[in-house]
Amino acid sequence: MSASGTPAPDTPAPPALPLMINLQYTKDLSFEVPAGAAIFPTLTAPPQISVNIDVQATPVQEGQPVFEVALTIRAEADEAPQSEGGPAGRKVFIAELTYAAVVTLTGTQTELVEPLLLIEVPRLIFPYARNILGDVTRDGGFPPVVLQPIDFVALWQARRSQEAGFPQTVGNA
Repeated sequence: MSASGTPAPDTPAPPALPLMINLQYTKDLSFEVPAGAAIFPTLTAPPQISVNIDVQATPVQEGQPVFEVALTIRAEADEAPQSEGGPAGRKVFIAELTYAAVVTLTGTQTELVEPLLLIEVPRLIFPYARNILGDVTRDGGFPPVVLQPIDFVALWQARRSQEAGFPQTVGNA
């Protein structure tokens, strides 16, 4: 590196990244409070929230290295059971978000395509999806759902195990 901060002429350029995110967008967003306003005065304890996450990657144009990667997050909240071990109460809210990115892969080895699309891209766009989900639940009148980081490697490995017919052995991510 020269004193001016520019690379020296004989310094090799860093390798180009094999992945470029062209754009990100909210593909689908839904928030529902099935019981309406009647749920608010009857909540006596924080609701029990379950979250399901899915990642899909599809080519945008056949024969081109451009893909849409869609991260779908579904959060459902139920009233806490009236007694220990009892059934959950009414559905408090349902929030579903599909956040997507259009990406271009360049010079990527075939065996790296799937991990890049199903691990790396979701890891990069997850913080944006997490913020949207938190905002929509807060704006819906509830404490925001704040998701913990997701282990997309474990999610991908679990999916591969299921597709291969092996039982799922992944713990909580």
